Amino acid sequence: MKIKEIEFKETASKRVYDSYIKRTKKAIGSLPLSDQNDILLEFNSHIYEGLQRNQNKTEIDNLLDILDKLGIPEEVLKPLVADKKMEQATKTFNPLHIIKALALNITNGISYVIFFILYSLLFGFVYLIYAKIVNPKEVGLFLQNDSFLVLGKINQEKLSDTGITEVLGNWFIPIVLLSILVSYFLITYLLKLKRKINKK
Repeated sequence: MKIKEIEFKETASKRVYDSYIKRTKKAIGSLPLSDQNDILLEFNSHIYEGLQRNQNKTEIDNLLDILDKLGIPEEVLKPLVADKKMEQATKTFNPLHIIKALALNITNGISYVIFFILYSLLFGFVYLIYAKIVNPKEVGLFLQNDSFLVLGKINQEKLSDTGITEVLGNWFIPIVLLSILVSYFLITYLLKLKRKINKK
């Protein structure tokens, strides 16, 4: 749905209004169209109502006062866009939305930094799958004398040590894939839970 643009008598007012709306659209461009339309309608109605309420000033002065009260779109909308993006990410479980949401929220607290680190660790497991395919003997779950040694890559010289064994063998890739999926959904569920707690 397209917003109905406000008509102005002065060309300067129209230019200022168009510029403000353009900046607002750019600030909310990463959101779904329905959210973009809601925000644009809200801003547009604030501007329209403000112009109707206070008609004792010149049109341009009145508009500048209203826009000043609304604030700079890039700054005012940043927390709203971050929140809406996080809502979208936790609803869809889409990795791209999650990365964008975390990037937008990274300055909103240490918990988002922790979530960013947790998701980054999942990429480490993806690398292990690739490394297992390329060099199967050096990558896996290694035990030394029946106690945990390393989950990952081990150099060829260490493998010659007695007592070091790789226990998963061909099951390494399916188990790591399953671990990635379970961890991804668990971390995303915790992110969703954190968002609900923050809303209360």
